[in-house]
Amino acid sequence: MISTPVKSLLGRECRLDLTRPAIMGILNVTPDSFYAGGRHHEVDSAIRLGLAMFKDGAAILDIGGESTRPGAAQVSVDVELERVIPVIEGLRQNTDMPISIDTSKSLVAREAIAAGANFINDISGLNFDLEMATVAADSGAGLFLMHTSGRPEVMQQQVGYQNLLVEVIASLRESIKLAQATGIEQCRLAVDPGIGFGKSAVGNLELLHRLDEFHQLDCPILLGTSRKSFIGTVIGQDDPKERLFGSLATVAAGVNQGVQLFRVHDVGPTREAALVAWAIREQRLP
Repeated sequence: MISTPVKSLLGRECRLDLTRPAIMGILNVTPDSFYAGGRHHEVDSAIRLGLAMFKDGAAILDIGGESTRPGAAQVSVDVELERVIPVIEGLRQNTDMPISIDTSKSLVAREAIAAGANFINDISGLNFDLEMATVAADSGAGLFLMHTSGRPEVMQQQVGYQNLLVEVIASLRESIKLAQATGIEQCRLAVDPGIGFGKSAVGNLELLHRLDEFHQLDCPILLGTSRKSFIGTVIGQDDPKERLFGSLATVAAGVNQGVQLFRVHDVGPTREAALVAWAIREQRLP
């Protein structure tokens, strides 16, 4: 049996219970997400979807205003703020459930937290914007630290590693040290191996096979595989709409290795798959 060493994650004015698998619903407030089902750039539509995700069992929402799919171009701070702030404010008027801002820009993170966000999800692991750690420390926000080999527009040009697992873990360890040096407590940090971010399809499979080794970082593990292209490579399916079952298989594999958080487009099916996998692993009912 895999023992999950961390049972909770603190955010700004909230706490995520990780004694069972927790689902993070993806809410992309962008016109160019790689998966059409994840695009909700109309404010009212995004708010309705977010509330529906909570009803379906999401423990937290991750709201992003800039696509991070491979090859995606950056957008300005102003554009990102115009997309995400009304959605965060609208959700806050209807729920007190945890919200994460998916951004690598400290100015966006600061304004999102002021609007009601509790966590920051930084795909760069604090490497793109040196002020991000300060924003998290000053606000008391929780922080998701992801590994990537570069910015989205170039990351898939950098998929070669001497030792993929060792290098990803070492990079995340440095991100943790940077966060701690800025005054962020360990209990507010989670790590994400960055599946699909600067990795080949085979590299993604290697990381998924060895997820349990990330527990050495003493942080909750966030896994984001939902409908990604490597799943399409495995099953021969170019259309992200047809990758749900493959995505659920990665979730079950993650639960079996003690992963605590799953970032997904499909909250209801993922929650059910994760709970069954957890019950099998623990040999008891939820």
